[in-house]
Amino acid sequence: MALLLPLSLPQLGAVLAVLAALLLLLVCMIAHITAVKMPTLHRHAEEKFFVSAEGRKEPVPSIHDPPTKELSVVVPSYNEEDRLPLMMDEALDYLEKRQKRDPSFTYEVIVVDDGSKDQTTEVAMKYCEKYGSDKVRVLSLVKNRGKGGAVRMGVLSSRGKKILMADADGATKFADIEKVEEGLKNLQPWPNQMAISCGSRAHMEKDSIAKRSYFRTLLMYGFHFLVWFLCVKKIRDTQCGFKLLTREAALRTFSTLHVERWAFDVELLYIAQHLRIPIAEVAVNWTEIEGKEALSFLLRFRKYQSRIK
Repeated sequence: MALLLPLSLPQLGAVLAVLAALLLLLVCMIAHITAVKMPTLHRHAEEKFFVSAEGRKEPVPSIHDPPTKELSVVVPSYNEEDRLPLMMDEALDYLEKRQKRDPSFTYEVIVVDDGSKDQTTEVAMKYCEKYGSDKVRVLSLVKNRGKGGAVRMGVLSSRGKKILMADADGATKFADIEKVEEGLKNLQPWPNQMAISCGSRAHMEKDSIAKRSYFRTLLMYGFHFLVWFLCVKKIRDTQCGFKLLTREAALRTFSTLHVERWAFDVELLYIAQHLRIPIAEVAVNWTEIEGKEALSFLLRFRKYQSRIK
């Protein structure tokens, strides 16, 4: 066995235990989805409004209302006071330039503070004050729900014809929205106005394997196999946090989403697959950002990219 795998028996046992746990998690998730028709969505009183740039409490809109913006960008954020500014600066710079080129293009950015213990809300509110609360809105959750729960709260409070999920760490270059938009366009005609375009890092898999340990690589393949075998057949990268949905697709999928934490993307795409919603997978530029220690590197990297254009 030692000759076949660069793992000791205890390590191999740990790998098998983790894979078994993942299998059990996915089985339980699917059983939960099929056992309960509609999840209950509870909003605390404080989550039924956002604070405008002028300090007024404004009721949150509903995804059931007709859209009034071309694009909504939902940014789930938990303790992101350090990384959020980089992402917001890049996103808003792109969106403002696009609006100048095309005045008919309208947008909103919804930062969902998922019960942060730092100054995430205060940092986001500075952008609300700068750009106005019609363009930047901050939804502060009373307690931490998890990334899936935060995304769902933002999506269900959005006004856009199309809704983009984007991570607060800025790992995906925001201009790549044009790539996922093209992927969405190529799916037309959309059945019942529903379609999803997923950003993907699958094209980077060989490079990432070269940098990972055998243990992490084995776990990655194990997770991908279980997702493929039990849930989502045609999407290689279910976990990339850069996804674009039509409003109707967002309504149908997020209204029936149960998982609020890790792997909510798998359930989201499983539901879409079950509803026969067409899904595109599009390669995007992605940089791994593990935490604050990587922030200065990303700043330098993005500046370098802008100089060589």
